Amino acid sequence: MQAKSTLARDVELVDALVLASRSLVAVAARSLAHVDDDVTLPQYRVLVVTNSRGPQSLASLAEALRVSPATATRMCDRLVRKRLIKRSHDARDRRSVRIELTARGRDVVTRVLEERRHEIQSILDEITVPQRRLVIDALLAFAVATGDQLEHDWSVGWDL
Repeated sequence: MQAKSTLARDVELVDALVLASRSLVAVAARSLAHVDDDVTLPQYRVLVVTNSRGPQSLASLAEALRVSPATATRMCDRLVRKRLIKRSHDARDRRSVRIELTARGRDVVTRVLEERRHEIQSILDEITVPQRRLVIDALLAFAVATGDQLEHDWSVGWDL
């Protein structure tokens, strides 16, 4: 009996998280479109990962994005043409390509995050004060379980 009630709660929890993630993806898409309608969500993810991890090899970027190196290369080709990232070769290993954000790329990430924070704050204004602590605790636990980091944690030490 206990296992069945836990399973029912898990289904309810999964459904709630799927709904919340769909809402957050919509907020992300609107925030990105408001700042730069020429950057797709997958391309923006490249910018965010590069911003959070700093200059890195193309292979490391592909791994972080969980895409093939060929897919990462095509995404980076488009972002180079948009002058949002730049490529360089490692002086010790010319085969190794390093990816880093340009000032324009950092600006896009910063502006999208500001826009997203503004919209999320408007949404949070609809949640009661007692519910907010529950939301904070639940979302932080979820983020920790995914291995993600808070923005201020990943930016420590980087000149943003």
